[in-house]
Amino acid sequence: MFGIGMPELIIIFVIALIVIGPHKLPELAKSLGKGLAEFKKASEDFQRSVQEETLREETKTATTHQTPAAENSQRETPAEPWHDSPEEKKENIKT
Repeated sequence: MFGIGMPELIIIFVIALIVIGPHKLPELAKSLGKGLAEFKKASEDFQRSVQEETLREETKTATTHQTPAAENSQRETPAEPWHDSPEEKKENIKT
């Protein structure tokens, strides 16, 4: 955890206890915990909104790219026989 071990945490706690005092330290820890929880919630909301916006953009892009293809597939194409007999081929060449 950030290169801080147990001895360093104890030293930080002792210094905070001396500077802040034993009466204010629990209140400070409580407010610090609430602040971290709010920050975590805000960052999760931000990530969620970015993901939703990205999904909307991808969906919008996909639908605009699929629209011309869908139109092309719906156009009527002239029916062509799959197999022409040799006589039909000769008639088609003559005309």
